[in-house]
Amino acid sequence: MALKKIAFAPGFNKQATATQAEGQWQDGDNVRFRYGNPEKIGGWSQTTANEFPGSARQLHTFSDLAGVKYTAIGTNKTLILETGGRNYDITPLDTSLTSCTLSSSNNTSTVTINKVAHNLEDGRLVLFDTVTLPGGGATGFTAANFTTDTFEISNSQSDSFQIKMPVVESGTGMTAAGSIVTKPYIFIGPDFQTPAYGWGTGSYGGRINTGVTNTLNGLLQDDTAGTGGSGTSVTLTDATAFPSAGTIQVGDELISYTAKAGNDLQNITRGAEGSTRSAHSTSTLVRDTTNFMAWNEPSAASEVTIAPGQWSLDNFGQQLIATIKNGKTFFWNPSADAPLTVRATVITNAPTSTVKSLVSDRDRHLIFLGTETTIGDTSTQDNMFIRFSNQEDYNTYTPTSTNTAGTFQLDQGTKIVGGVQAKDYTLILTDRAAYIMQFVGPPFTFSIKQVGSDCGLVSMNGIVYSNGAVFWMANSGGFYVFDGTVKSLPCSVEDFVFDTQGSDLGINLESGSELIYAGHNSLFQEVSWFYPKSGASQNDRVVTYNYAENVWTTGSLDRTSWASAGVTDLPLATQFSSTRTPSFPTINGASAGSSVLYEHETGTDQIRQFSTGIVTSAISSSISSGDFDLDIEGDGEYFISMSRFIPDFKFLNSTCNVTINLRRFPNDSKTSSPLGPFTVSSSTDQVNTRARSRLASIEISATQVSNNWRYGLFRFDSKQDGRR
Repeated sequence: MALKKIAFAPGFNKQATATQAEGQWQDGDNVRFRYGNPEKIGGWSQTTANEFPGSARQLHTFSDLAGVKYTAIGTNKTLILETGGRNYDITPLDTSLTSCTLSSSNNTSTVTINKVAHNLEDGRLVLFDTVTLPGGGATGFTAANFTTDTFEISNSQSDSFQIKMPVVESGTGMTAAGSIVTKPYIFIGPDFQTPAYGWGTGSYGGRINTGVTNTLNGLLQDDTAGTGGSGTSVTLTDATAFPSAGTIQVGDELISYTAKAGNDLQNITRGAEGSTRSAHSTSTLVRDTTNFMAWNEPSAASEVTIAPGQWSLDNFGQQLIATIKNGKTFFWNPSADAPLTVRATVITNAPTSTVKSLVSDRDRHLIFLGTETTIGDTSTQDNMFIRFSNQEDYNTYTPTSTNTAGTFQLDQGTKIVGGVQAKDYTLILTDRAAYIMQFVGPPFTFSIKQVGSDCGLVSMNGIVYSNGAVFWMANSGGFYVFDGTVKSLPCSVEDFVFDTQGSDLGINLESGSELIYAGHNSLFQEVSWFYPKSGASQNDRVVTYNYAENVWTTGSLDRTSWASAGVTDLPLATQFSSTRTPSFPTINGASAGSSVLYEHETGTDQIRQFSTGIVTSAISSSISSGDFDLDIEGDGEYFISMSRFIPDFKFLNSTCNVTINLRRFPNDSKTSSPLGPFTVSSSTDQVNTRARSRLASIEISATQVSNNWRYGLFRFDSKQDGRR
């Protein structure tokens, strides 16, 4: 008998075969490396009991001049502020709709709001004001039923939409009478990424459709005519707002038409622009896509995506700056009277359609990336155009001889994807190239220089600054770093992250790229990218690079946004659930889909807050090695019998399961050794086993509440046991 010691190199190596990865770790979940050794990651705790509507896509922490700390949470439906352990809804409101009427039926909680051409979508949140109920209030509803809470729109039609009341109508029912003012929340976008048709979505590559929608009035069959006969029309419930000729989208099918008579769209062509003809049921949503085009050369659906609703969040001094992707920019001032009761307000003179905004901290300029060449004209949005404000003045953008406002036009790529403020420069990334933008003072204000090519950014949030360097995920796959020069970042888990072939699919960059979010954990010198594997509609995986130890890990941590520690003592992150209903703000008729905010690196477990109380659950962790030869000679010639192994934990405050996996040849399936898995505690000095094979690997896992561990070396006792 002789003890053999196996020291595993830090990090995961998923590029090699299990046999090639001898002396290395290959896989795991919820683990990191410190001082060369693997350990379970820290726990997380929900900051408040509230769940916010939609999917959170941006986090930003800042403080005011009095030292009060704030966390801004931007979802695809709301803008939420957290401070002092409480939440506040500061979502901007869109233009109010006046002269709306109401109708309902007795013994129902559904109310129909009637307004021609309201242009409000299902899922949109609204407030109500200035309510006049019909019938002298004999409807069973009170005005306060409409003005107390927020409502979610459902069953939106061209001239009406419905809401769910907190009480049931107990009168005789309302006819379309009375009046109410509708105050919609600003439109932000969908909660996931979807394919679209056309060349692009900006003025350079295309134009957004008009947003006109309606429904089918009758079945549309899967034949050329769509009627099962010789007809050549599509009948809508109301075609009033549709153009006299154009293209509609029904499901995933595009249908062109050349004339309109009443509610009939005539002379149709099924499966237009390469889409697939299919059957559609009565009341299926119909969307006008006539104006979603570029150069009259539409592309396949997979080539263009509609991004999820996203925010750019930053602070200009103590003021929060919030920009909706491809939308307007707003501010929130903590010095305003009763600021926590005030919603974010539009910056009057700022561009109205911008990919991303950020603040140049050193010189105090507000910078807009992929924005309008003519402020206020959304049709002039240029995806390669940059505009910046006057110094110390985010409401002045017209350059003069006495201010520092100005513009740039980039030339390498088709669109600016994102950017990040670093120590003394702003790094801007297009879909092809990298630029640095530096303040030089009057008369030029900024210099801009290309520093990299063929290194395009994958998503607006796929970039992060940390420790003097900028890290990002590339749209072609792989990772890059800028620390004075642009360099490719070697990655030992790259195939796992990006390869969409095989059983364990990586990310599909065509359908999930916009969801990718990069975050910095300064407490452990880690940069992480949260992403959806192929087929997923939300982030469900993470890949992490520890730049201090130069190692990579992967895991199943499902976070949609992240904020590093700094303003707050610990990092923050959001998690989305498609099945849970939001609780803040109070929304009548809210559909499922909500986000929660966690404080990370606290304790060892997950702590959730529900209406029924606090629930603590274990965070499962695991790590597994590549194969190693049991043979003392290290060539795998002989079978070896393992009689015992000696665990080596730096700390273990509960128990872990240790599994010895065996195989005779590299392509054999793994089998667990007899007597295993073995339960190991801090008091375990050795474990007896009966394992016989050529190759072995170890797996460590823990599933208990309050479990925490860090592992060191693996030693086992063995003897030679023949060739067969």
